Amino acid sequence: MYAIAVNDSHLQWCEHKDLPSPGGSEILIDVAWAGMNRADVLQRDGGYPPPKGASEILGLEVSGVVASVGPAVERFRVGDQVCALLSGGGYAEQVVVNEAQALRIPEGMTLRDAAALPEVFATAWLNLYMEADLREGERVLLHAGASGVGTAAIQLCHAFNNPCFVTVGSQDKIEACKALGADAGWNRHDGSFVEAVENWGGVDVVLDPVAGEYIEWNQQVLNLDGRIILIGFMGGRETRVDLGRMLMKRQRLIGSTLRSRSPAGKGSVMDALHAHVWPLLESGRVKPLVDRTFSIQEADEAMRYLEENTSTGKVLMGVSGA
Repeated sequence: MYAIAVNDSHLQWCEHKDLPSPGGSEILIDVAWAGMNRADVLQRDGGYPPPKGASEILGLEVSGVVASVGPAVERFRVGDQVCALLSGGGYAEQVVVNEAQALRIPEGMTLRDAAALPEVFATAWLNLYMEADLREGERVLLHAGASGVGTAAIQLCHAFNNPCFVTVGSQDKIEACKALGADAGWNRHDGSFVEAVENWGGVDVVLDPVAGEYIEWNQQVLNLDGRIILIGFMGGRETRVDLGRMLMKRQRLIGSTLRSRSPAGKGSVMDALHAHVWPLLESGRVKPLVDRTFSIQEADEAMRYLEENTSTGKVLMGVSGA
């Protein structure tokens, strides 16, 4: 089997000695497309090791065709077209995953587009509608709104009647986010977003992959009983929290990760996507947003492109012709 190896911070497509084999409730997928995520950059640089027992190979989401199944598998058969949420191993010709973490691709969707679904829509759904318990009509602030997670979250907010405000890195990205359903936006290069969000009416939930000084600013724009869902710290691990404001306004700061959850935990998120989001995808009300595609042999170039922060939506890599 061929897979991506990290050598001196470079991604190389080379032969991999360990061949994956499904057991129990696992399925083996012939990978057609692999999604690229910020977590992959962190892992390449040594800052985000895989959970215990997970593959050392990069890659948290794929689409492809079921090649074989373990003896306890109930949901899938050989030949099914699926997309899957992984703990690792996606940058490869084949990957093994618990069947709970996979779904048949939405009706009418290509394998290419389906690869843009698992990680970002699972992250958006988990954190907005499970962790934050977002209710209809509540208002949302999305940082990194033009990212894969951000573009998925915008569409979910629009579909479920949650007005959202985005912060992004350019005016063009603000317009792209508005086209997806965002109500307003702010260019982060113009400084603090606090006044703009306050003038917009404040928010009930903040989805934040930035942290750093953003935490203090988030607190200032939260309405009573507001929730901050922290999913990353691109802006730094240290911050200032106003405990007085947190107490008096009954604010909550919730840390959340998806990758380290058990197969059952990931499966509960995927089941929720199938129930609530798959119908929207099949009707066309919600769509995966693919910014650019590369071949898996161009993984190094693809990751450099992702690091430029110019993309809107997902960066995908084609692995096979499936």
